[in-house]
Parts: sequence; structure tokens; C-alpha cells
Amino acid sequence: MATAEEELEPQVAAAEGVAGDATDTVDANPGAPLLAGNRLSLDLYPGGCRRLLHLCAQQTPQLLEVEFLQLSGHEDPRLLEATLAQVPKSLPHLRSLVLKGGQHWDALGACLRGSLTTLPASLRGLARLVHLDLSFNSLATLPACIPQMCGLGALLLSHNCLSELPEALGALSALTFLSVTHNRLQTLPAALGALSTLQRLDLSENLLDALPPEIGGLSSLEELNLASNQLQSLPASLAGLRSLRLLVLHSNLLASVPTGLARLPLLIRLDLRDNQLREVPPELLDAPFVRLQGNPLGEALPDSHSPPGTPVVQEMPRLFLTSDLDSFLVTPQGCSVTLACGVRLQFPAGATASALTVRYRLWLPEPRLVPLGPHDSLLSGVLELQPHGVAFQQEVGLWLLFVPPRARRCREVVVRTLSDDSWSDLETHLEEEAPKRLWAHCQVPHFSWFLVVSRPVSNACLVPPEGTLLWSSGHPGVKVTFPPGATQEPRQVRMQVVRMAGRELRALLEEPEAAVSPLLCLSQSGPSSFLRPVTVQLPLPPGITGLSLDRSRLHLLYRAPPAATWDDITAQVALELTHLYARFQVTHFSWYWLWYTTKTCVGGLARKAWERLRLHRVNLIALQRRRDPEQVLLQCLPRNKVDATLQRLLERYRGPEPSDTVEMFEGEKFFAAFERGIDVDADRPDCVQGRVCFVFYSHLKNMKEVYVTTTRDRQTQAVRGQVSFYRGAVPEEVPEEAEAARQRKGADALWMATLPIKLPRLRRFEGLGPGQARSLSLAPLNLGDAETGFLTQSNLLNLAGRLGPDWPAVALHLGLSYRELQRIRHEFRDDLDGQIRHMLFSWAERQAGQPGAVGLLVQALEQSDRRDVAEEVRAVLELGRHKYQDGIRRTSLASRDLAPPGPSTSQSPEPAQA
Repeated sequence: MATAEEELEPQVAAAEGVAGDATDTVDANPGAPLLAGNRLSLDLYPGGCRRLLHLCAQQTPQLLEVEFLQLSGHEDPRLLEATLAQVPKSLPHLRSLVLKGGQHWDALGACLRGSLTTLPASLRGLARLVHLDLSFNSLATLPACIPQMCGLGALLLSHNCLSELPEALGALSALTFLSVTHNRLQTLPAALGALSTLQRLDLSENLLDALPPEIGGLSSLEELNLASNQLQSLPASLAGLRSLRLLVLHSNLLASVPTGLARLPLLIRLDLRDNQLREVPPELLDAPFVRLQGNPLGEALPDSHSPPGTPVVQEMPRLFLTSDLDSFLVTPQGCSVTLACGVRLQFPAGATASALTVRYRLWLPEPRLVPLGPHDSLLSGVLELQPHGVAFQQEVGLWLLFVPPRARRCREVVVRTLSDDSWSDLETHLEEEAPKRLWAHCQVPHFSWFLVVSRPVSNACLVPPEGTLLWSSGHPGVKVTFPPGATQEPRQVRMQVVRMAGRELRALLEEPEAAVSPLLCLSQSGPSSFLRPVTVQLPLPPGITGLSLDRSRLHLLYRAPPAATWDDITAQVALELTHLYARFQVTHFSWYWLWYTTKTCVGGLARKAWERLRLHRVNLIALQRRRDPEQVLLQCLPRNKVDATLQRLLERYRGPEPSDTVEMFEGEKFFAAFERGIDVDADRPDCVQGRVCFVFYSHLKNMKEVYVTTTRDRQTQAVRGQVSFYRGAVPEEVPEEAEAARQRKGADALWMATLPIKLPRLRRFEGLGPGQARSLSLAPLNLGDAETGFLTQSNLLNLAGRLGPDWPAVALHLGLSYRELQRIRHEFRDDLDGQIRHMLFSWAERQAGQPGAVGLLVQALEQSDRRDVAEEVRAVLELGRHKYQDGIRRTSLASRDLAPPGPSTSQSPEPAQA
């Protein structure tokens, strides 16, 4: 006992010292949070630990009422330990402790783990604690105090570094929910089977290769998730889980399953996808609740006829991942992986010498991530695979989904990657799975950034000192002849050819007989010049022959990047003309173009024609959702797709006619600015000072949905505003209205279009402030009943703001179909907030007036590992018709004896969008 007291003395002293510092810090900060009610949420506040230490040091009486505490795992480890040591004494009635990381991101947007590695032993004194969430931290072992929390009902340990669980875990006799997903577990303790009250167990995304037979002792278990492990077999004792309703085993190495699983009386879903099952019991084969896709059912073993004693080579494991921002483990055995974004990877056996954790993310395209040539088009998002630069002992197969290009003549699709600080194109093969579902397949030697582009057909060759001939596969008349001695060392040369429609040229020049040859681009590696002249052959412009042409109208144009000018070099070279071709000699490579026109100064015209080749004609639209006018859809559409898109959208949206046609370059930045009293409602990663940023890519969906608001009074009249589209990145100042920009409209004008936005006049009770709305329940939705309580629109909006990337799981547990889920994701591709709000409010509308709707929502939140949000919903219901004044993203509830709250200026950060 003396030893224990001696160990605690330094901790108490450190805590007192830190508390003293915290007192000085918080006293100097007038924005310190008020404490009221039974909830204290400090996870989104900078210096949350110091604020709590300050309250503990002052012995605030209201701390005794706190039942729910949230802290960030990103605090200083010493400060965090000192703070937690004070919790049992200062918050004796605590029922829920959430201490999560994952709220900060690195430069690449990946979630960072918290600094928590252990818990102070004094936390075992929290006798009333029933919910403990330590997700997204750095725990390598389970803290010794946790098995001593006898009343614990829910324990969340996801996204840590745990390699094993202690036998002492079996002492948690009240535990009903345990989540240890995304760790490094290789074995499970036999004592796990002693948790007789456990109802939900999630062990997915670990390294388990076997289960202890004692797992059959979990008599109350209803849901068991073992997906994405390395299980090769299952214990027969699983058939004894008589309460089991959901068993998820996809993405393992299972070669067989116990026959007894078919006799589990309550089982409604058995997921066996992507395993090594060649046969299953007949009772399971025909069962409607069994999923068996991705298994080699009915196939013979590959080495079935091998002589006795020949080792059996295991089939490559297959993984099916469901998260948009995740990681997976690759072993020397190899594996086949399908990512949530549709990307496929195949690691052959021996690709890695040791186990390697691969991280991936699909980025929204932007200029810094998308290197495009003058005539390239982007066909996919940007895939990042980490760790960067790690070389594989065998090449890894990569399949990327891409949008079918509209123009295919003389063009090709390639995968582009970053290697050694420069971008290069990989040898790419196209595979068609279904109409409009195309894959670009390539082999990658290491990981980096990958994207799919459409480019003019490129022909390349290695020029030896002996000379060679290079010709275009798309335009056989285009050739380059390298004489012997043109180079001393072999060098790589590349050729691209681009056509221009004759009608566009004649319209530009206003000359019926004008014509041009294909545009030729030549590039090389090594020295800039050749030792001997190289002969280039171009076809004469269409309709022109060597016997009838007027040489004074023939112009050879030359462009050397990065200059944007075209120079007439006809007088500087000797043009040799045949009946169909023109030949000339050069010593270095660039762009060459042969024109036939009566114009004498063609350099400026060539620049305009070259721009015309790269411009896309588009229209801009701004539509408002019919049932929610504050939700505005902004989109930039190719001119030929406007009518079909509007016909599809106008069932749910309404708005003005599309803008006049404007021209944009591939990868050009532009932005939308709301004007005349209308502004964007919430902060977004793509929103700068209320202006929504875009990047135009001709084959991708240039669409975003935003919520707008106004400071004007909508009680008496509607607000008639507008949205204007401007070229370029968001500048420091934009004209308040677009009239000034309209007056300056020209070839290089920033302003492109202005479309009207109307926010209708509010009906009675809409838009009332917090103080006015206290006596209102949810009139439009009426979600709830008199016995369980009501949830208002404001409550649901706050709830939507907390779900973040977990919303699909909540939707499925609410009863939404997977097809409806995919539709929502498709309609709100660039708007995570829009996805969540649409899901939640569409479900609430269907549940309006139905008894038990609120209880169903709470149950779905708990089943989706969001017990923290479920507890908040319960707290709202307990407060009756009193509004949850500061919302779930603020620190606490307002005190009853305070004045009625006004508009709050404290905002929590929006969740990052993937």
C-alpha cells in the first residue's frame, strides 16, 4: 500500500502544478467555456485539458453533475495524464468518457492518431462509468485499469496499435459492446468467452488467423464482425451462438465453414464474400441470407493432381475494403485488393519481403495534383498509394476506373504517375467490364500518385547512332527520319499529332479556302539539338496538292514552349514539296504546323487557332431544390449535355435557364460568388470567404451543392439574390455585384455569367431564433411522439453535423437500401454535408407521425458505433421541448438561469470531406 501511495505522489504533484498553470491560462482567457447540465464536451476546444483542470482546481460544484465527458486525444501526453488523474475525484458521477484521436489530419489529409498510450490507474475509481471510447489513439497494450471497471457496458478501441488483449478482459461482466477494429491483433484470449452479456463484437481489419474455441461461450452475442482478417478456419463452437443475428466473415482465407452455422435460429445475415471457399454446406448454399460472391465455388484445387508430398500453394487472399480513407496489410504471400472507390490492386507472391501496411486515398482533382499537356483530358480522380517510393520486388497490378472519353479518334488512354519528381505515362491496357465501365490496367514498380488521362496518340522510339525512322500510327503520313550520326548516344524521342477541323479554321479566318495540316509535337530526352539535321515529313493541308498550290500561301509555323507565340519559319527552311507531302529539316524539336492561307501574318491567328483546339464550350446552371430552396446546385456542363441533364434534374430542382455558352480550358479554375444578400451557410474546404471554388475538367462532374442563407428579413418578403461565376482563383476582392464585371466583358474578362437565386418568404414559425423557438416541436417533420419526446429540425441538423463519414452505416441500420445509399452518394458527390442531410431528412419525412421513430434512430446510432451521438439524442429528449441550445458541436448546455441565448459566434470545424 505504501508503494502505491508513493507512485501516486508524483502524479498528484504534477497534476497540481499543471492545474496551477491552467488556472493562470484560463483566467486570462475570457472565452473560457461555461459549465452547465450533465455534459462537458471539450474535444473540439483548443486546450480542453487545461480548461478541465481549471474547473477541477476551482472545485466547481457543477462538475459533480457531469455524466458525459469528451476530451481530445491530441493533447500533450503529460497534460492528458494529469487531467485524467483528476477525473475520478472531480467527476464522480461520470457515465461516459470519450477520449478519441482522429480529429487532426496530416498534410495529405490522413487522420492522425492521438497521443494516448495508457490510462492512469486512478480511473478504476469511476464506479458509474458505462461507456469508454479510446478510438484513434496509440495504445499498444490495454491499460490495466480497464478490466477493473466492472460496470463498463461499451468499450471502443478501434484504430489503435493493439497486438493482443489480456486475459483479464473476461472480468468485464457487464460488457455488451466491444469494438477493436483496425488494430494488429494476432490472437484472442480464451477469457473472451466469459463475457456472457456481450451482444456486439467487432474485430474486423486485424491479423487474426484463428479463433479460440471459447468464443462459443458468448451466449448473448447478436453481432460478430471478423471481416478483413487472415482466418483460415472457424471453430465448431460458433454453432453454439444461439443469439447470433449477424456474422460478417468477408475478406478472409476461409476454406470451409462449420455446418452448424446453418442451424443458428436467429441468423439473418452471413457474409462469406471474398474467401477461398470451394464448397459450402448445402444448407448455406441456398440460404437467402448468405453472401458468397468472390469465392471459387465449384473450382478444383490447382494442384489436385500433384504427386504425394508436393506442397500445396495457397490461393492468393482477396480483400474487399469499404472505407474511402483506409489502409491494409500486404504480406509476402501476396493478395488481391478491391478498394471502396473501385480501384483494384494485385500483389503477386513475393512482391514484398516483409509485411507492409499500404495506405490509400482518392483525391478530388486539382491543378497541383493533375499534370496535363495542352491537349490532354482528365478521366479519373487522383489515387494516392503510400508509402511513396517503396520499390517492390515484383511489379504490382493496378486497375483504375475511368470515364469513357468522348473523342477516341487518334487518341489513347494512359495511366500517369509521379516518379522521381517527374510525371510519366505507364504502358496501359484497357479492359471493359460493362458498357461505360472501363478499367485502365498497368503494372507499377512502386507507389506514388496515379490518374487516368486521354492524350493524342503518342509514338516513341529509341534513336541509335546508326539512325532510324519514326512515324505516327494515327497519321501514317507524318514521319521523322534520323540519319546516321544524328546522335552519339541513344536518346528517346516522342511524337504526338493533333488534328483541327477545317470548318473551325475557316470560321476563324473567314476564308473559305484556308486549310492546315495536322499539328505535330516532337520531344526528346538528352541534349536539345541533334548533331545532324533530322528530316520531318508533314502531309499537305487537305485539298492542297503539290501540283496546284501557291507557294506564297504556304506557311510553316514553329512554337517553342513555354512561349505562347507561333513564328513563321518558312523563309528559314528549305521546303521540299511532293504531290502529297512537305519535307523540311530541323536540328531540335518543338511544335510544327503547316498552314495554307492568303493571310500574310499568321502567327497571331495560329495562337487563336491553337487555343480553339483546347477550349471546351460549356454552360453554367444554378438550381434550387424544390423542397429546400436553401440548397443550391451549381454545375458547369458541356454544351451538348445541358438538355439531358436538366431534364433529369428538374424533377427535384427548379431554377433559371442555363447561362450563355462560355469557353473554358481543361483544368481552368473558376468560382461562384453569391451576391445581393445571399451567402454560403457553412464553412467548406472548397469555400473561401463565401465563394465556392471549382476546377473545370471536361469529362468529370463539375457539380457542387451548397446551403445558402441570408441576413435579410424573410418574414415580410422573399430575398432575390444572384450567383455570379468568375474565372480564376478566388481573388482578395470581387465586385459586390456583377454589373461592373459585365461592362468589362471581353476575351479575357473574369466574369462569365450571373444567374438569379430566390429565397422565398418564410411561413409562420420558420426562421425563428433560439429564444422564439423554445415552445416549438418539429411541426414540418413531427419526428417522435409525446411519450418518447420530439426532435426538431435544429436537432437533426446538429445530429447531421456530427455523423461525418459514419453516415452510411447509420443509414443502413435505419433501413435504407444499399441502392438508395449509392444514389445519395451519386447525387451529392462533392458534398458530404449534403449526403448526410439528405439521408437524415428524407428518412425523417418518411417516419413523420410514426411511433417509435426516435427510438429507431437511437438504436441505429448505437449499432453504428456512435453511442456518443446516441447519448446526446437521449439528453435532448430528456430536456423535453427545451432546445439543445448550443448544439452537439459546442462545449456544453446553457444554464437555465442565464438570459435567452442569442446567435452564437462559436463554431466547431466542419468534418473534412473525402
